[in-house]
Amino acid sequence: MILDLHTHSIKSDDGRAKVENYCKWVRSKDVPIDGFVLTEHRQHDFESDYSALAEQHDLVILKGSEVETEYGHVLVFGVTEALTEAFDFSRIDLPLEMVLETSEAHGAVAVPCHPGRPRVGMFAHTEELGIPQGVKIVEIYNGGSRDNEDKIAIDNADELGYLGIGGSDSHIVSHIGRCATAFRQDIKTMDDLVGALKSGEFEAVTFKH
Repeated sequence: MILDLHTHSIKSDDGRAKVENYCKWVRSKDVPIDGFVLTEHRQHDFESDYSALAEQHDLVILKGSEVETEYGHVLVFGVTEALTEAFDFSRIDLPLEMVLETSEAHGAVAVPCHPGRPRVGMFAHTEELGIPQGVKIVEIYNGGSRDNEDKIAIDNADELGYLGIGGSDSHIVSHIGRCATAFRQDIKTMDDLVGALKSGEFEAVTFKH
């Protein structure tokens, strides 16, 4: 089962895609994914209900978050009300190790994304700040990566023993599914996804040309 773990809708400040249009694009263009996770910037969207769209288009639609730390941006899967109360998702200077530790304590999984990217990627900061404790998974394929950003992510992940996921980081409809993550088991709910990420039974895949 293949899921795009990193997408943004118009709920994000810089997103220009409606969730319904993502669904239509995936089906009309035969994008090779079974669903996607909406990871809106600096927030968690508890309000929106995409279950009807998911059923209509036979897609899995889940919701995570993307928060900002001193090491760059981090995807969080398994967000609960309690977790959003444990730290301020709207901040742009969250301590990465706190995000990792607090997420794990609340049953969530935090994953540094586009870590090979300058400024907003984790590996841009490790020389100055050191290797952070608690990282287990990073995003090694990102649909918005340029030049050698994915290679930096892959090489560092290999060296440090991190597992790797893939996500499109789509902000417009046509970018969804450029990168994704393949799972051995069916994923229907966020609990399923969190369990699969914790099990390590997955592989990053890319469809970029």
